Amino acid sequence: MEKTKISAVIITFNEASFIERCISSLEGVADEIVVVDSFSNDATEMICRRLNTRFIRHKFEGYVEQKNYALSMAVYPYVLSLDGDEALSEELKKSILKIKDNPDSDGYYFNRLNNFCGKWMRHSIWYPDRRLRLFNASKGRWVGPNPHDRFMLNPGSRTKKLNGDLLHWTYNSIEEFYAKSKTFSDISAKAYFKNGKKASVFSPAIHFFWRFFLMYILHLGFLDGREGWIVCLHGAKSTYRKYSTLRMLWKNEENQKHE
Repeated sequence: MEKTKISAVIITFNEASFIERCISSLEGVADEIVVVDSFSNDATEMICRRLNTRFIRHKFEGYVEQKNYALSMAVYPYVLSLDGDEALSEELKKSILKIKDNPDSDGYYFNRLNNFCGKWMRHSIWYPDRRLRLFNASKGRWVGPNPHDRFMLNPGSRTKKLNGDLLHWTYNSIEEFYAKSKTFSDISAKAYFKNGKKASVFSPAIHFFWRFFLMYILHLGFLDGREGWIVCLHGAKSTYRKYSTLRMLWKNEENQKHE
């Protein structure tokens, strides 16, 4: 019986520091590797071409849009979707190779293990951080408010969890973490605004306290030590900023109506 073939698709922008590790982890697992790049200005393209990937440039219009475009570039129906700063663990590679002999589900979940400034984070909401990243692309599509994209399978689709972790190198420094968190909270606020979601005067504070309590207490973020404190506190601050920005966007629209 012929093995099921898998297309690995990766979206990138200036991922020269990580992309070779990502692509190398797919050896023996992916039958083709498609990289959809948002016009990187570092060595990402050179590395990808050296490693014999199919390299495609495409203007970035949002995470959901970019990932759906990447799916349309895949040759094989089963798609393994990765970001440029992710890689398969050895255990996860073995799990995927087993199902290539006889895929019995439409989608496969696995845990994502995040590395923050050199430390693997095993608590808060950063782990197990379950993700649906291997799927029959004809059975669903990427959805969600940017940047919180997720692949949604059609009703009635079968799913299964695989053993092993998807390794994710998030931030090399606390300063980078702060800067990207600010960017992501602003993107989220704009997506909420576009979808008509509103926030009361109390929303920023309520979401701040709930987010911190959820991450640091309920999900045991304190067990990750100093890094856990930083991640949980700043995660709460980012949530506060998101709802504050959302309120500001609605205020600006109201002011424009009355001008």
